[in-house]
This record gives sequence, structure tokens and C-alpha cells, in this order.
Amino acid sequence: MDCLFCKIIAGQIPSTKVYEDEYCYAFRDIAPQAKCHVVLVSKEHVANVADAASLSDTALAAMLRAVGKIAAQENLQEGFRIVSNCGKNGCQSVGHWHIHILGGEQLGEKMA
Repeated sequence: MDCLFCKIIAGQIPSTKVYEDEYCYAFRDIAPQAKCHVVLVSKEHVANVADAASLSDTALAAMLRAVGKIAAQENLQEGFRIVSNCGKNGCQSVGHWHIHILGGEQLGEKMA
């Protein structure tokens, strides 16, 4: 499979790891859009959140639990935003389900 995030998970492409467990892997975004910008990816390849129903309930829950763990680890107690782009019109740039965790500063009210 020629998937950027699968290659990052496999260690074929370097990344700055922030978190890892059995179900997901998180790393710092190479083009951060906030002071803290972490990308959390499912270790099992699924195209996007709309296709995530194929994951086990445990894997789905692990992704959401990881968001909270990463936010605590990154000291985002003042708040943060999570974003999961889905499909072409949602501006999904990598066809592997991922969640952006953004924070560490006051974010703008508009998401676009």
C-alpha cells in the first residue's frame, strides 16, 4: 500500500512521535497550524471517519481516548480543537483516517 500515514506508522518515514498505543499513533504535524498541532492516526488503515465503522469498537474508542491523553500530555487544559477532514470536499489530503489536535493558543472562531 502506498499510504503516507501507513509508512509513518511502519517507521519508513520519520516522524516526531507524541503518542502510541496498540490502535493508534500520533505525531507532530510538519506544517503546524497552531502552536500545538498533533496528527493522530488509526493504525488500521481506513480511508476516513465515514469508513471507520469497519474498525472494532475498541479501536474507535482508543482513538477518542488518545485525544484526551494527548491533550493532557501537551498541556492543552485551556482548550483545543479536533478536526477530521473527510473526502475531497472536506479537504482530506491523506486517504487514511486521522484527527488533527490543535491548541496551545487562542484559536480563531472560524474553522475555514
